[in-house]
Amino acid sequence: MGILKELNIVKADEGQAATIFEDLYPTFLDLEYSNPAEYVRKYWESYLEIRLQRIPNEQKRRGINGKILEYIISTLLIRENIFPIFINAKVAFVPNINYDILLFSKENGPICLSVKTSFRERYKQADLEAMALKNVHRISRCFLITLSDNDANSLSEKILKGDTFGLNDVIVATSNKFNEFIKELKELNLSLSPSVNVIESTQIITKENFHEILIRQ
Repeated sequence: MGILKELNIVKADEGQAATIFEDLYPTFLDLEYSNPAEYVRKYWESYLEIRLQRIPNEQKRRGINGKILEYIISTLLIRENIFPIFINAKVAFVPNINYDILLFSKENGPICLSVKTSFRERYKQADLEAMALKNVHRISRCFLITLSDNDANSLSEKILKGDTFGLNDVIVATSNKFNEFIKELKELNLSLSPSVNVIESTQIITKENFHEILIRQ
């Protein structure tokens, strides 16, 4: 699984998704892009070109779609020099939830990025997970990242009306709003979680281990 495995982005049972992702480009470091949304768009369009051929089973394809988008967002954060990144992470005192991607900022504590290609009513799961996080970390921030404009527009209205309780915002990963979101993340003071182990994950990507791997490439 190449660099994804070395960075601990992938787990053993994600073999097919990881292989497909790494076949799209020599490595994610080789993709040229002018802004974060373009990075997401190029990767996703490359994936769509080979998806039917590589994954004929529709039900399996849905699961791999989500993994591919998680890889795209995770590797984008690396390309944008946003570290450290916690993947498939647990938070102390928030039981039975594994968050897709977490960051930890001095300003807000945990920052949750829930990644879904589309969701319809499944946004409720992300909202419940966000509520659980905010019950422990009151000023934490929770965002749903998607590729569906329709789903994002519908959920944005619900958030504005107060029909959700945990999510701060929903963002389409191929939009200019996503570019601004990444810019805001880069302005935060990010760090590893405190010594009380607020965040627990066996898949942590730091700037240091990324640079070590980059040197060996």
